Amino acid sequence: MKKVIKNVAQNTFEEFNLEKGFFVLNFQNNTDKIQVYERDIDSTFIQLHFCLKGSGKFQFNSGNYAFDVLDKHSILLYNLNKKLPINLEIRAKTSILSILISIEKFHSLFSKDAGYIHFLSDKNKDKKYYDNFEISSDSLIVLQQIMNSKINSSIQDLYMKGKIYELLSLHFNKNDDDSNEYCPFLVDDQYVLKIRKAKDIIISKMTEPPSLQELANEVGLNIKKLKEGFKQIYGDTVYSFLFDYKMEHARRLLETNQYNVNEVGSQVGYSSASHFISAFKKKFGTTPKKHITSLQNN
Repeated sequence: MKKVIKNVAQNTFEEFNLEKGFFVLNFQNNTDKIQVYERDIDSTFIQLHFCLKGSGKFQFNSGNYAFDVLDKHSILLYNLNKKLPINLEIRAKTSILSILISIEKFHSLFSKDAGYIHFLSDKNKDKKYYDNFEISSDSLIVLQQIMNSKINSSIQDLYMKGKIYELLSLHFNKNDDDSNEYCPFLVDDQYVLKIRKAKDIIISKMTEPPSLQELANEVGLNIKKLKEGFKQIYGDTVYSFLFDYKMEHARRLLETNQYNVNEVGSQVGYSSASHFISAFKKKFGTTPKKHITSLQNN
């Protein structure tokens, strides 16, 4: 197990590489100032962040989206379709322990057959997961043991790995009467199902999309919940998502050489060729005709 330690004044950062695809980060900011930690994370990783004391803030999409991790709370993040690099503000007098684990490694802990990862199938590939839970008393004890451990270096690797496994088992503890093999991401709650339904609706009606109120009514959510959920799961607003989808669909149609610009614009909901050309240029920085010409030249 590789261990990296950085001590700056009253700050401590430790990184433990438990094994391939399995990392632990230990942050302790004992100063009166905010400290910032940044790290690129592959989209195939699950992130678990435990705030033992104090608080922190995660920022995504260049600061356009942020949320707090509060005292004695944990945050879980996973999005197969989008990188979630860590941009963490560690506030004064704060201790945070983070676990970064590849989905393959994670699934091997909870499934008898790790070779086939069910919730990464085509059916489930659009899922994005976010959970915010209060840390249980049992998990807090283990976290304190990890943070305050003064174990002899010769057995520290074994101790750290054992405690992290214990922490994961407590965090994802299942009820005894649950006879199903447990993986906490296999269950899609009704809220997520409704958001996914909203996405399917706007795609199927992209030439004449419903208003936000009509869409909210159709999936059974209020507008606020619809907008918040859509942004969380797909990382964009409803109509920005639809615009990007329409432009990508238009690009693929053009590249088949089966339709002219007017026909493609009509298929994605533009009654005016000039409006479609303007939208295409906004998305790709070039006109549809120039895009096709450049492909042919290449």
